[in-house]
Formats: sequence, structure tokens, C-alpha cells
Amino acid sequence: MSSTKARVAVVTGASSGIGKQVALALAAQGWRVIGTGRDPARSTLAEAEVRAASPGGAGVLLRADLSLMAQAERLAQDIAGLTDHVDLLVNNAGGMTDRLVMTAEGLEQNFAGNHLGPFLLTDRLLPLLRAAAAGKPHGTVRILNTASDASEMVPAINLDDLQNLENWSTGLAYCTGKLANVLFTRGLADRLAADGIVAHAVHPGPVDSNFFTYAPTDTQERTRDIQKFTEVEGADTLVWLADAPEAAQTSGAYWFQRQVRPPNPLTEDKAVVERFWAESQRLVAHTGR
Repeated sequence: MSSTKARVAVVTGASSGIGKQVALALAAQGWRVIGTGRDPARSTLAEAEVRAASPGGAGVLLRADLSLMAQAERLAQDIAGLTDHVDLLVNNAGGMTDRLVMTAEGLEQNFAGNHLGPFLLTDRLLPLLRAAAAGKPHGTVRILNTASDASEMVPAINLDDLQNLENWSTGLAYCTGKLANVLFTRGLADRLAADGIVAHAVHPGPVDSNFFTYAPTDTQERTRDIQKFTEVEGADTLVWLADAPEAAQTSGAYWFQRQVRPPNPLTEDKAVVERFWAESQRLVAHTGR
């Protein structure tokens, strides 16, 4: 384990897309980047690029599928074996699916990957985040969650069935998962205020990446001709929030293009946030790890 006090950033989903661009930008700024990815080949290539971007040649990509809670647990342990502190956690891994798949742990795969895995990973990394925050100015240590404007498109959330198993559809699954990212951010903001750690959610906009490759055919057709950001543009607000003074002045905000954006009104309801948190804990515990 390294006890060096170089700033450490954990970036999930760093093997491609905006996660990779976040990892590259942070590495170039001198952060020690610990990235994660699912695909071995893409992860190996991305690791080499991150190291090349780093002035000190530092950087590593760990393999993990965050739709599996056992792998989220293992990932946290692997990170703890590499560093004694984490200054920045970017929960970026996620995606859209074209079908209902249940994992071996009994969870709906898309919701698990978009929310439950990051929820568990963040919880397990809190000791390292608190270690980095100790003695530092408020807001120095940050958690950033990649959400989407899909979070704004659902008027309600079924707190008795967060996975929508009784009424599942690809669109509802994705929108609920992205709303979960913002609800999670709000819950974190309240829980970590006393530690001086801030949390923010980011809508990166539609990005020309491999994200749409896994979307349903009708979604691919509907979005084929819309104007999209480059991966670098999609990553910009996440990279900016890693250091921006504005991010230390508040917590629990929802950002788009470096500006605070009004979130789904559901995220303003503390009762909804608290029930959502309790149900997330219940689902994670249900896997029986």
C-alpha cells in the first residue's frame, strides 16, 4: 500500500467513453488515477493511455463488473490495497440495455450496474474518502456521479419496486437508474456534510460514444441524427468539478455544462430520498454477500 499523499482519483467506467476522457484529463493534471473497466482488452489499452498522459507515468485500471455486488466489494478491497486515501470518486460506469436480465445475485442487471454497484462501492470506499478529507478544507474531497437528463423524464419512482420488475421496460429501467444517481447524490450530500465531503451529479448530455451501441434498436434509431457531444465535451463538467471552487460551495447539486440544472422534483423530497436509501440498502443486502 502506498502512503503517498498525491491526490488519488477513482474513476469507474474508465476503459472507454467519457470515463476514459475523465481519467486521461485527471492523469494529465497530475492525479494518480485508479480506473475501472469490464472489458479486459479495452482496459489494457486505456491503462497504457492513462499512464502515458500522467507526468509520472502513474495509473492503473482494475477489472470489475459493478452490476455484481461481489465484484463491487472486491473492487473496493483492491483499491484499498493500492492507496490509503481517495480524494475523488467518479461513479461514471453505467449504461442502457435492450432486454431484462437478472444477475446471478438476483438483481436486475441494468439497475444494479447503474446504481446498486456504485452505491455499494461508494459505501466501502468511505473510509478512504474520510481519510483524505481529514484536516482538509470543506469540499476538498468529492464524489461525482454521472447521471443523465433521463433522470428528469419520470414523474414518479416506485419505492416498493426500485427495479421495476412488475412493470419493466428498457426506457423506464434506464430513467429510473439515472434518477437513482441523483437521489443517491442527495443522500450522500446530507450524510457526508459533517465529514467535509461533497457530492454532485452530472448530466453529460448526449455523447457520441459506444453508449448507444447497447441501447434498444428504437432508441438507436431515434437518437441517430441528434446532435451529440464529443467524448471530451461530455467529460468536461466532470473534469471541471474535480477542482472547481464552485463544487466546494455546495453539495447535492445536479450539473450540466458547468451550470447547476434543476433536477427532478422528486430529489427535493427528503422522505423520498430516505426511503430510496433504505430500499437501496435492502437490495444490496439481499444478495447475501
